[in-house]
Amino acid sequence: MEAFGDRLKVMVKLFRRECHRVLPSERTAIHGADGMLMLLQLAMAEVSKQHAGEFKVALSDVLIAWKHLLLDKLHLPPPDFARLENYDLILEAYESSLKRSNTVDLVDILSMYDQLRLADSDPGEPVSPIQLFEFLSGNREVSELPDSSVPSTPSSKRRPCSSQVKVAVRRVFCSYLNLLVNAKNDMALALTLDVPSRALGRQAFTDVKHAAHDNSTSLFLAVTSFVRAIQLGGKGYAPAESHPLRKHVKGLSDFVQFLDNLEEILGEIPDPSVCGARLVSAIRAALVKGRSSGDAVYAAAEETTKELQERICQLHQIQKQAANGSGTGISPARPKAYAVNHCTAFGGRDTVKVLLALLDEEALTPPCRNKADLLSEDQPVLSGAGGTCVLGLFRSPEVSTGCSPEPLKKRVQSRLDLLKPKAKDGGIRSQFACTYKDDEMPLNRVLQFPGSSQVPTCVHPAPKHQTIPAVEEECSSGAEETTKAKSTSECPNKEQSGVQRGAALGPRSGNVQNGDAGPGNRKKTGTQAQRKGNKRKQVDSDRHAGSENEPPEKKRLACVTVTMRGKNVGKASSKKKLIAGQGKLTSFFRV
Repeated sequence: MEAFGDRLKVMVKLFRRECHRVLPSERTAIHGADGMLMLLQLAMAEVSKQHAGEFKVALSDVLIAWKHLLLDKLHLPPPDFARLENYDLILEAYESSLKRSNTVDLVDILSMYDQLRLADSDPGEPVSPIQLFEFLSGNREVSELPDSSVPSTPSSKRRPCSSQVKVAVRRVFCSYLNLLVNAKNDMALALTLDVPSRALGRQAFTDVKHAAHDNSTSLFLAVTSFVRAIQLGGKGYAPAESHPLRKHVKGLSDFVQFLDNLEEILGEIPDPSVCGARLVSAIRAALVKGRSSGDAVYAAAEETTKELQERICQLHQIQKQAANGSGTGISPARPKAYAVNHCTAFGGRDTVKVLLALLDEEALTPPCRNKADLLSEDQPVLSGAGGTCVLGLFRSPEVSTGCSPEPLKKRVQSRLDLLKPKAKDGGIRSQFACTYKDDEMPLNRVLQFPGSSQVPTCVHPAPKHQTIPAVEEECSSGAEETTKAKSTSECPNKEQSGVQRGAALGPRSGNVQNGDAGPGNRKKTGTQAQRKGNKRKQVDSDRHAGSENEPPEKKRLACVTVTMRGKNVGKASSKKKLIAGQGKLTSFFRV
């Protein structure tokens, strides 16, 4: 009598051979007992979010819905306890998830067996619904006896669920291989997106999930289309800077690049044994990168790599013997319409068949006895960012509403960071730094300390009010004295800001009087010239009073007399007029 495990394999092999008759794709993946339970948990969390607003579900509710689901799909009598409130919506969400990800479960394969089998060659129903229910519930032991046609494999033996790290690592290996076979499998992408660590946490996965929902595509297609648009789209077709996935472009590019490398290995190596070994080695190298040999993940990856490589070689030999014995293989030159990888490259078709057989055997692995280890959020950490719980990956990160404050430790630390004095920049400043805004050295402090060469020789304080005749008399007497000494003097009518800056003496008001002019003409012409000069300088000062390069205007001096021997300061200084910004630069270099 055949063992129960062998009968399950017969059922799955028949489905894989004839699935093109009922399914649109030959790359449809199979969910085992653990995969079905995790998918049901996600469906229940989605329904809970739609009705209660929270993406979570209790473990007891999942187990109740699990029994109802199995009995309903197997057409067995319902259990004694009542159904959940939204059971119909949960069942609908579960079936839609299977269809969207191009996957089926073991119950669907059993229901399709009578439709797919050939009456002449294939046996009757190998497994009864009661037996399959007991197997999926974890109440039936699978025989360990090896089959004559199928050598024993570590995947067909029970792996102890106590070693959570090994189970999680093996799940990651199979998820990567599953993406190569079936890119629509969203659960496989969720388990591999941030393993190894690519800085793609829950927020990145949530953004990918929203992008896939908006475009009605799978998660893998949403990621690859975004990365391809960045790489090949150019300015006209590249996503906008405000795209939610822009901030995760580096991690997503690394993920797509790694899968491209696996696809390249799959297409270039024709031998399935060598190609499968290379694929598993590439995944192992990515997982153990940066880890020591004593790490638990490192040891689990090494052991899993060895087991998968041996099983791939065994499956390749089995398929080769079956093809030679029957003599009805698929010619690479003329593939059938439903053949794997049809209408695309011929390379890798044999390897894909071996990978499908390997993944089918993984789906027949007995379920984990401790459901809490499988469904709880306390899962082993493989990527350094978080656990491998599927429910935690699909849950969107909570947005702070401001109702609950941050922890006291974070608030104290943020306050200390604000009070910490900032280090001043002691680097070399540019020669044009005086034209920038400088918070450390205000401009008025620089201007309050002019150099010794900038201070005028003689500055008379401005009286409250002086009449024009008085000013003329002072200027006339000063002009007579300086003419005898062969020097010049003038009565400036300029602003105090020019004295503070000290760049150059401002323009003078008044005219230099000639010594040979008569006393009568001197008084008349001097008074008119003084009035014209005062008006002209007054208009110029009013025009430049609002300039941003000049400091605030102060009281005007009535008369400033500068006497220097042997030099005509009035002519030289009148030619020097400040341009915009020259005062600041001159003051900066002189200080």
